[in-house]
Amino acid sequence: MAKRKSQTKVDPPPSEATDTSTKPRSSGRAKRSVEPSHDDIRRRAYERYLERGGGPGSEFDDWLQAEQELRRK
Repeated sequence: MAKRKSQTKVDPPPSEATDTSTKPRSSGRAKRSVEPSHDDIRRRAYERYLERGGGPGSEFDDWLQAEQELRRK
């Protein structure tokens, strides 16, 4: 007598089995924040320049800080 293989039914994940909405499904990846534009960073760096009194020598730091601030938003 031959052995019979057990047949286990595999159900689809709950989201696929019960989701009948028309909204698009997410790709499963975490949402990325939108990168700030060059103009947004430039504007914020200029604001930082004015906030610190407009002295020369910290342009690069202003740019980096502006970029970090905008990415956190």
